[in-house]
Amino acid sequence: MTPHHASTSTASILANPKFQRLAQQRALFAWSLSAVVLAFYYFFILLVAFVPDWLRTPLYAGSHLSRGIPVGASVILVSWLLTAWYVRHANTRFDALSSEILKEAQA
Repeated sequence: MTPHHASTSTASILANPKFQRLAQQRALFAWSLSAVVLAFYYFFILLVAFVPDWLRTPLYAGSHLSRGIPVGASVILVSWLLTAWYVRHANTRFDALSSEILKEAQA
C-alpha cells in the first residue's frame, strides 16, 4: 500500500458517516459506563465519610461480617459487570460496524 493510498483510505474512513456514528456511540457508551462506575465509587466513599457506623454494623445479630463488606464487594462486582458489558458490546456491535467501515474503505 502506497502512502498516498493509505491517506486516501484514512480520509475516506474519517469521512464515512458510519465511522462518525461509531466514534460517537463508543464515546457515549464508554463515558456513560464510566459515570456509573464513578457514581458507585463516590457513593461508597460518601458512606465511609458520613456514616461509618452504619458500615460497621454487623449484617445480622452475632455476625462477624459488617455491612461494609457486601457494600464494598458490590462496588467491585458492579465494575466487573460493567466492564464485561462494555467488552461484549464492543466485540459484537462495535467490531461489526468497524469491519463494515473497513470493507467500504477498501472497495
